[in-house]
Amino acid sequence: MDWLRVKRNYALLLNPFSMFVRISIPTLSFAIVSPLSALTVPDYEKEVLPILEEHCYDCHGEGVSKGKVSLDEFASHEEMLTDTHLWMHVLKNVRGGLMPPPDKDRLSAEEVNTLISWVKFGALKLDPASPDPGRVTLRRINRKEYSNTIRDLMGIEFRADEEFPADDTGYGFDTIGDVLSISPLLLEKYMQASEEIVAKAVPLENRESPEHYMGRDRFRSQGAVNEVISLYDAADMTAMIDIKQEGTYRVILDCAVGGSFHFDPGKAQFTLDVDGKQIDQRELVWHNYWDFDPSTEVKWKPGQYPLRLQLKPRQGYDKKPPEIPGEGFPFVDFRLYGIRVVGPLEPEFAYVPDRYRRFFPRDTVPQDSAERLTYAEEIMRRFATRAFRRPVDEASVKKLASIAMNAASLPESSFEKGIAKAMTAVIASPRFLFRMEETLPEADAHKHPLIDEYALASRLSYFLWSTMPDQELIDLAARSELRKNLPAQVQRMIRDERSRQLVSNFAGQWLQTRDVESVSIDARVVVARDEGTEKEMRERFERFMWLRQEIGEAEKANNTPRVEELRKEIEELRAQYMRRGKRPEFEGSLRTAMRREAEMLFSHIIREDRSVLELLDNDSTFLNEELARHYGIPGVEGGDMRLVKLPPDSPRGGLLTMGSVLAVTSNPTRTSPVKRGLFILDNFLGTPPPPPPANVASLEASEKKQDGSTMSLRDALAMHREKPLCASCHNRMDPLGLALENFNAMGAWRDKDQGLPIEGLGGKLITGESFASVRELKKLLVTERRFDYYRCITEKLLTYAIGRGPQPGDVLTIDAITEKLDQSNGKFSTLLTSIIESPAFQQRQRNP
Repeated sequence: MDWLRVKRNYALLLNPFSMFVRISIPTLSFAIVSPLSALTVPDYEKEVLPILEEHCYDCHGEGVSKGKVSLDEFASHEEMLTDTHLWMHVLKNVRGGLMPPPDKDRLSAEEVNTLISWVKFGALKLDPASPDPGRVTLRRINRKEYSNTIRDLMGIEFRADEEFPADDTGYGFDTIGDVLSISPLLLEKYMQASEEIVAKAVPLENRESPEHYMGRDRFRSQGAVNEVISLYDAADMTAMIDIKQEGTYRVILDCAVGGSFHFDPGKAQFTLDVDGKQIDQRELVWHNYWDFDPSTEVKWKPGQYPLRLQLKPRQGYDKKPPEIPGEGFPFVDFRLYGIRVVGPLEPEFAYVPDRYRRFFPRDTVPQDSAERLTYAEEIMRRFATRAFRRPVDEASVKKLASIAMNAASLPESSFEKGIAKAMTAVIASPRFLFRMEETLPEADAHKHPLIDEYALASRLSYFLWSTMPDQELIDLAARSELRKNLPAQVQRMIRDERSRQLVSNFAGQWLQTRDVESVSIDARVVVARDEGTEKEMRERFERFMWLRQEIGEAEKANNTPRVEELRKEIEELRAQYMRRGKRPEFEGSLRTAMRREAEMLFSHIIREDRSVLELLDNDSTFLNEELARHYGIPGVEGGDMRLVKLPPDSPRGGLLTMGSVLAVTSNPTRTSPVKRGLFILDNFLGTPPPPPPANVASLEASEKKQDGSTMSLRDALAMHREKPLCASCHNRMDPLGLALENFNAMGAWRDKDQGLPIEGLGGKLITGESFASVRELKKLLVTERRFDYYRCITEKLLTYAIGRGPQPGDVLTIDAITEKLDQSNGKFSTLLTSIIESPAFQQRQRNP
């Protein structure tokens, strides 16, 4: 009966409806500027329609609907104004200089301002006094946020990226509420994880004996003491254990046996002596991985006592199985980590561990049942408040305490086990998994209310730290003083190490640097293509594979002369390959250095409060010796990443020429000017083209001439641009991507592609500005097109921060922040504080 009551209460606590009863879906609001009544909205008939007729109707009116857009086919003026998507598209294209197209008469500055003003306040009806923020879906914490929150709440590491399915992304980020749904599989994973986390984190005993850990460096032997020792090698090692207090001790050897996936016959006799007495002897054999912890209890007085470990091989190397193709030789090893010495074990030496006090504020549990219930309520109130990131209501506290006490009353249970059961329910609760928000009372029902300070604390912490608020934020929220101290708190949070999460999670997704360590790049083919030897390399590989097949056939036919002839040719092919020098590599540490280069520059901009323009054009970057060698930059030694002043003539500096960006925007075997151009348009200018039409020939097919020879990538792209379906987008993307053609798919400098000199790196932006090199392109982006960049980075960071995609109301917020950025020369603090202080971050849409 008691168990049924526990189960029923537990189920009630996990019921989503019981959690959502008093909480409405959270939404966000936007920037407030000045009342709409104070604005002069251009008259459509007199001021706007003439502009559209003169500059737009040639392509989008009078029977022409280029891009499936016609401005004069609406049944009424009112119907035209309801097409929000159309006018957002018009606004972005006009402001970005994309419309009218370059071959048409350009709008004057006055016409641009008139059209933009009418679109914002006439067509979109944006009200600066009360902008409509649009709704944002209730936000589930994603895998990264879950891991970080568990770490800060429970004090343990939990790898959500390994335990949970991948989060979906929207608008380039995994913080978007619309895509962070919960599938039945994920719900089951959450339930399992809550039990595993609590079992690992919550101590069930209030006393522990002292423990001392000695690493393997305390062992002495004839040679070095390695962590991994083959079972084919003999070993004899000794460590001295220092005892200061008389008592009983438990000595535990921390070790394991691990082998390759395939069985290895190696074996050895393992012997362990403590203080001259043998406590363990066994035969070690192959295991895929097996922890074994031989231990003993001894009574010692103060002094030093020896521990001796011996391995004696029972199998010779001549018995090892042969090499496995593609995997090398199998192996089996003994793995030594250290020694745990627990004690004295006598009760008088036991103490209350810190991890116990983390969850249980008292050293002992009250004996009186009423006091125990009160204590359980105290514990669960404190824990649930931290987990839910706001004060928990008393009804939920009593329900949780009831779960704890019912579980504690079961046979072979305890007070601590009951509390652990209730904590499991908290971590599986929707109020933990979702970011619940409440608002402050608003006298005017027509205004969008402010979120309360607990919700503000959560928005801040998940934005800047990707984790739950710390105690200082919660304390300020409890006193309603967080908004008063917001600038100081933002500065504190940026200085905190946890702000690295903003770098890795925002910049890592915005710039795709998360992907550089896994992106598929075939270094051999990339280098061969640069040198113009790709065709010969492929022919040589195909010949090699054919020879291996022929050898197999000849062996089946017992044709020994033919086998020898074929093997001789294979050896000649291998010799040719070896004469080409060291095989090019693009692996491991180099990829990691590329990721860190981008992240460290972004972190440098944040912490030093430098201009966001320096992300695009900079005379310094972060390098270590390996990455500097890859870039061809001399004078950098050692493995540590550090800020390096670039040579005056270096094309590097800024994100466009970083190896991480160049690699993730390439194909596995070659560069992709299209991907690189699209990356710049989408992530720096905010004007990505529409998806390509169906049934368009691939660029690889376009590279082939009629005679079978291969044309240059530039010529192949030029052919693409000759096709009407392709021209409008490729004219925007190709010049940007081609400016980066001196960098191969691995981000290394090159002068040739397919053995031919790379020429014609200059181009023209769709807005008309010309550039002769990537250095001039970067200058254009931070000067002539800086407003496009300011708007783009603001939109990206705002999207990441509030967890939803861009909506019409964002126009006012983004415009206001863009103006502030230009006034401060792009200081990152302006961008960050403007987003945090905006109504988009601090308010929620009013209920209808």
